[in-house]
Amino acid sequence: MTAATSDYLPDDRRVVLLVSTPRVAPGVLTRDAWAALGAARQVWSATDEPQAEAIIESGIDVVAQDRADVPTLARRIVTAADTGTVVWVGSADGDPGLNEAIATEVTRLPEPPDVEVLIGAYDLPGARLLDVVAVMDRLRSPGGCPWDAEQTHESLVPYLLEEAHEAVEALESGDTDHMREELGDLLLQIAFHSRVAEEHETAPFDIDDVAGGLVEKLVRRHPHVFADVDADTPEAVEANWETIKAAEKEDRLHPLEGVPSSLPALARAEKYVGRLEKAGRSDLLDDAEAAADLGARLLGMVRRARASGVDAEGALRETLRRLVAASEGRPRPE
Repeated sequence: MTAATSDYLPDDRRVVLLVSTPRVAPGVLTRDAWAALGAARQVWSATDEPQAEAIIESGIDVVAQDRADVPTLARRIVTAADTGTVVWVGSADGDPGLNEAIATEVTRLPEPPDVEVLIGAYDLPGARLLDVVAVMDRLRSPGGCPWDAEQTHESLVPYLLEEAHEAVEALESGDTDHMREELGDLLLQIAFHSRVAEEHETAPFDIDDVAGGLVEKLVRRHPHVFADVDADTPEAVEANWETIKAAEKEDRLHPLEGVPSSLPALARAEKYVGRLEKAGRSDLLDDAEAAADLGARLLGMVRRARASGVDAEGALRETLRRLVAASEGRPRPE
């Protein structure tokens, strides 16, 4: 099989396999695809294909075919090409086995028709995210997975926490395969919670609402990119970001409101130190350190680490990794 050209004639003995992606709207096809469809003597498709329905709406006749018997369908497509160009509109599932069956048919003929593959639509970056949404919907819907169907936001919380910690571990490992896998597991949690939220009785939302809110926030907090604010250094960007966040959270009752209590104590201490210093309340930190107990001394170490630009939580994790390596008799990481 060869890649198709843009020169189509209805009387050609030709089979054109029109391949497109289900991740873009039906009918969004290349110029060559529409040229092939318009010039074909016959256009065939499996029944109930959205792409075929869009082609019919454009004024091109499409004959529905049964895919149950793939070898028979392949033989009929190849035979029909004896009288002129036949375009097969590929199905969303890729028509399993059809290409192979057509190849088998043409190899047994002394003068077979030309068989060409024409790419009619391509995936956009991020298109596989649509597959995540579709798979999650299938799992959650009637006839899907019984375990997935009974989950709630509350029951999924432990998995979200676990996957977040595993993603951090993967990112710090430097192993890109591990990173990809764990980020996928974290993405699953977002998709899962969004799908559960669709079923809320009074205030439902879906993955598009989640993504839309994120886009609005990113645009709002990057006026130096999307508007006319000047911020050409990382420090200026950070200062501008904090100003915008402060305006968004101006109804906050106190500086530490909103810091999750589920954070590990060391990470939460870093958040508290940062919030109080930015709020001009370092006196509260001084008072807490004055207690001179172990917790106060740990808080002081967090303050000193932050002042030196060191992530105390990350530094401790690295020390613990070295400890694990030593206990297993492995060489120390560089």
